[in-house]
Amino acid sequence: MTQKIREWAQSVALQALTFILSDTDHLGRFMDLSGLSPADLENRIDDPELLGGILDYLLMNEADLLNFCEAAELSPEQPAQARAQLPGGGVYEWT
Repeated sequence: MTQKIREWAQSVALQALTFILSDTDHLGRFMDLSGLSPADLENRIDDPELLGGILDYLLMNEADLLNFCEAAELSPEQPAQARAQLPGGGVYEWT
């Protein structure tokens, strides 16, 4: 993966975090599901694994994903494409 693609993926994840932080319901649900404290979130903001988890959170709910994409002016496919570029985001084949 090139540095430019990695930076783009991280940028999308940070936009997703901004979206989550802008809504107390999203923030509360994200913190509950992730088990992170506010200090954890602040200390790990540059952690690619955390950034992947942020995108995972939005990818779990289509309505939230579409609202984020509209706000961020992204296509609905782009968050999943960004997620694939972060740790743990590989495409899995189920056989």
